[in-house]
Amino acid sequence: MFKEKIDTTRLPKHVAIIMDGNGRWAKEKGFDRIYGHQKGVTSVRNITEAAAELGIEYLTLYTFSTENWDRPSDEVQALMELLVLTIDREIEDLEKNNVRLMTIGDMSRLPSEVIKKIEDCKERTANNNRLNLILALSYSSRWEITEAVRNIVEDIQSGKLSSQDLSEKLISEYLTTAGIPDPDLMIRTGGEVRISNFLLWQLAYTELYFTPTYWPEFDQEAFYEAIYEFQQRERRFGK
Repeated sequence: MFKEKIDTTRLPKHVAIIMDGNGRWAKEKGFDRIYGHQKGVTSVRNITEAAAELGIEYLTLYTFSTENWDRPSDEVQALMELLVLTIDREIEDLEKNNVRLMTIGDMSRLPSEVIKKIEDCKERTANNNRLNLILALSYSSRWEITEAVRNIVEDIQSGKLSSQDLSEKLISEYLTTAGIPDPDLMIRTGGEVRISNFLLWQLAYTELYFTPTYWPEFDQEAFYEAIYEFQQRERRFGK
């Protein structure tokens, strides 16, 4: 069991996950894609509980990318309905388990009902401090960086900033992840070995972990294995 092997004094502070493989898992089982997404919600719950129990402070889940808007409309609609249903079902447990919900991404593109549910959940959990659960919704890193550059240019033009103020730290402060530490570990399930427009700026020195396991089958033991593997690596940050 990997949980017993984990050194709790050297945990990653922030773990980010690309939850991939729901559709392929469902297809291999003879179900439609939305069934895979429904089963994936169980994995979200299990991994969130595991992260909180270990003492990880930030968990970011790539929930819905900007590119996902290009999927068939019935699948997008089903995903939005599933998101609302899941928030309704999980809000009490988030409160009980002292988990704070946060979001990053272009929330304006989401349906109004989804925005309302998310904002209500964020407000109700705002004072929780055991685990920060961050959902990347309607998110892409290129969109995020483009928005940061646009806002910086506007502030330079208005006189709030000077071009001499530009620095890596300043750019980080204009990203949607401002105030959130960069991920120490990024996990991708489903067998693909790429980052897919996810936290490109923030992953500069993140340890990457890829597994062929589809997200609906990625259980707590698989998560513990990823944490243990992370702890076997020497992080030199270019030194």
